[in-house]
Amino acid sequence: MKRRILLLFGMLSVFLFLTGCSEIKKPINAQSTGFWNEYIVYPLSWLIKEVAHLLGGSFGLSIIVVTVLIRLVLLPLMIKQTKSSKAMQALQPEMKALKEKYSSKDQKTQQKLQQETMALFSKHGVNPMAGCFPLIVQMPILIGFYHAISRTREIAQDSFLWFDLGTKDPLYLLPIIAGITTFIQQKMMMAGQEQNPQMAMMVWMMPIMIAFFAFSFPAALSLYWVVGNIFMILQTYFIKGPDLRAQATGNAGGAKK
Repeated sequence: MKRRILLLFGMLSVFLFLTGCSEIKKPINAQSTGFWNEYIVYPLSWLIKEVAHLLGGSFGLSIIVVTVLIRLVLLPLMIKQTKSSKAMQALQPEMKALKEKYSSKDQKTQQKLQQETMALFSKHGVNPMAGCFPLIVQMPILIGFYHAISRTREIAQDSFLWFDLGTKDPLYLLPIIAGITTFIQQKMMMAGQEQNPQMAMMVWMMPIMIAFFAFSFPAALSLYWVVGNIFMILQTYFIKGPDLRAQATGNAGGAKK
């Protein structure tokens, strides 16, 4: 969990660095050069424009459709993340037993604990960092969306619902919804897992950070995040349905007592 938190901070730092890079003011087109422009930003810009053309010129609807398409492409990775989360949950009793066995805080004992823990993961085919892979994959896409929207004038100047895609949401509803849906998605992902202070902090920290950044970025980026979160909530519900129902039943039972 500490690694996930550090990774999150690191990726957000990279996000802030790249969103402020000098090319953000340069229009993106087929003649744009460089790996970042040619393989991430321009393809996203082109795809959004092509889908908008099919939808009667609505770039807002296009962003929703493109977001769903991207989530479908990432679906196998997300399913793997969810399965890894469930596998980690199943290993909690054995991990707890190892911590009790190697409870001493001296360096030699802690190294032994780490070795035994990694051996346990290897035995059951569990990758403790698998939960971070979707974050790693999504970050370039998120930054690419930011550049594609900001550097494609047709998208940045278009309006959708109550907001302009290229500017901040004037009512601040999308950032708030982005934070709330991120919180729901995080809670659902961690359903059935043994809770600890670090996990509890992650559940609250991630939504707050997403909402904080969404207040400053174009509304189209918040729209992408909200649609992606709703997709993830539905996906998690269908994959982790039994765990979610068991948790709900347990909470209800506790309330009756």
